[in-house]
Amino acid sequence: MTFSCIRNTKLLILYFIIESLANQFKKMKFPKSTTYLPQKKANAIAKILKELYPKPAVPLDYKDAYTLLVSVLLSAQCTDKRVNQVTPILFEEADTPNKMVQLTTEQIKSIIRPCGLSNNKSKAIHRLSEILLEKYSGEVPDKMELLEELPGVGHKTASVVVSQYFGQPAFPVDTHIHRLAYRWGLSSGKNVVQTEKDLKALFPKKNWNDLHIQIIYFGREYCPARGHNPLECPICSQYGNIEYLDEYLEEQEMKEK
Repeated sequence: MTFSCIRNTKLLILYFIIESLANQFKKMKFPKSTTYLPQKKANAIAKILKELYPKPAVPLDYKDAYTLLVSVLLSAQCTDKRVNQVTPILFEEADTPNKMVQLTTEQIKSIIRPCGLSNNKSKAIHRLSEILLEKYSGEVPDKMELLEELPGVGHKTASVVVSQYFGQPAFPVDTHIHRLAYRWGLSSGKNVVQTEKDLKALFPKKNWNDLHIQIIYFGREYCPARGHNPLECPICSQYGNIEYLDEYLEEQEMKEK
């Protein structure tokens, strides 16, 4: 074979390689997030969430501010499904601060054990019930700063109570919402505090309460922590964070090797 033939053969092979890569490039689904400004993206995401969950309800079973407060406290590091299995048993025994203080912490602990962290949670529930009786005539205060003073009640728990029961604008952010905010490129915050600030800046205050619940439902149905395919996700496939999508594609490539 002459040098000219070898050269032509190499060029032909190179041509087919380039053509193959070009075809693959055309088929790739690149996220629209690369061209969307954060505010425009936030508006589009809010529209999708509104269409999917027009009237979102709190996924915890409760009847008043007190039972909601206790339920949210129990939901820390526990699923809402498990909490909803436990609270009917607990509230049958005590569904008011006055009734709750009649129980010992050990009695409370034995009931709420399936929710995890039962030792700390039982003490917090008993003590906050005492404080509600001592300082607020058995009523749950409607101010964030007062709620956060109660044992076992952090910023997220207080935010859920004031927003979902008292109707005050708040945007509770837990690790799940924090994760989705990153996936959607709405926040680059390294913690829930920064993510909450970012989300509040992007969405109208009047929509905060619904958005909190809508994002939770969306995460469970379409955007779970594990086994998630962003290319099939209604939001990630269109507005996903390019870094997150790159990470996913790299993981898939590693699995195929």
